[in-house]
Amino acid sequence: MLNTEQLLKRIRQIEIYTDHLANDMFAGQYESAFRGQGVEFAEVREYYPGDDIRNIDWRVTARAGSLHVKKFVEERELTVMVVVDASASVDFGTGIHTKAETMAETAATLAFSAIRNNDKVGAVVFTDNTELYLAPKKGRRQVLRLIRDILYFQPRSRGTNISDAVDYAARILSRKAIFFVISDFHDDDYLRSISTAARNHDVIAIEVYDPRERHLPAVGLLEVEDAETGRAAVVDLGGGVSRRFGALAEAQTEERRRAVNASGADYVAVSAGSSPIMPLMELFDRRARRRR
Repeated sequence: MLNTEQLLKRIRQIEIYTDHLANDMFAGQYESAFRGQGVEFAEVREYYPGDDIRNIDWRVTARAGSLHVKKFVEERELTVMVVVDASASVDFGTGIHTKAETMAETAATLAFSAIRNNDKVGAVVFTDNTELYLAPKKGRRQVLRLIRDILYFQPRSRGTNISDAVDYAARILSRKAIFFVISDFHDDDYLRSISTAARNHDVIAIEVYDPRERHLPAVGLLEVEDAETGRAAVVDLGGGVSRRFGALAEAQTEERRRAVNASGADYVAVSAGSSPIMPLMELFDRRARRRR
C-alpha cells in the first residue's frame, strides 16, 4: 500500500511519463484510430477530379453553371470511458509494478491522448460491484484526478464482475463512447455485456497480466493463494507441469482474444511492469487501417 508521499510521487511519475508519451508517440494515431459521432456540413466548393460524385450539390451547380460539391467534416469530439478493475487479483506483481499500477499507467496514457484531442474522459472503477464513477470531463485536472482515484482507490470488495461494470457504463452513456475495459479478466460471463455494449459503443478490452501468470518456473512444490477468494493450495511445479501450464495459459489467452473480437470489440494485452505504448500503438494502427 502506498503512503501519501509515495502516492503523490507515483502520480507525478505517471503524469510526466504518460503525458510525454501521449504528446510525442501518439501524435495523430489516437485521432486516426477512433471515429467521431458523425459528419456535419461545412461548405460548398467547386468540384475537383476525384471528389465523390454523390456529394454534388445540384442546386448550386445549376445556379453557378459548373459542378459544385458539398464538403463535410467529421464531428471529432468523443467521450472516452476507462473501465478499470480494482479487484484483489490486480494487486499481484512479480516485477517492478503490480498489475494495478500498470492499469493506472495505461488509463493515464489513454486519458492524456483523449484530452489532447479535446475529448472528454471519465472512469468507472469496479470489483464485483461498480464502486466508483467519475463523470466524463475535459482538461488536465480531470486526468490527474483520474490517476489519483485509480491509484488511491480502496475497494470495498475483492471479487470481479466485468459485466456489471460494462452494463453500468453503457446505461450512463447514451451517446456513442469509447470504452477501454482494463482488467486481468479473471472472470467469466462478460462477453454478453461486451457484445451488447459494442453495438452502440467502441469497446476495447485491455488485458493486463503478470508474466508469472503465463509462464511459471519449474521450482517443485509451491504454495499458492487465490487473491480474491483466499483459497490456498500446494502445487507441484515440476518441469512437465510448468510447460503444460504455459501452453494452457497461451491457449486461454488466444481463445479470449478470439472471443472478444467475435463479440464486436477489440483486444490487446499488456504485461505488468512493461510500457503499454507498443501494444496500444499496434491497436491504433490496426483500427486506423480498418477505417481506410
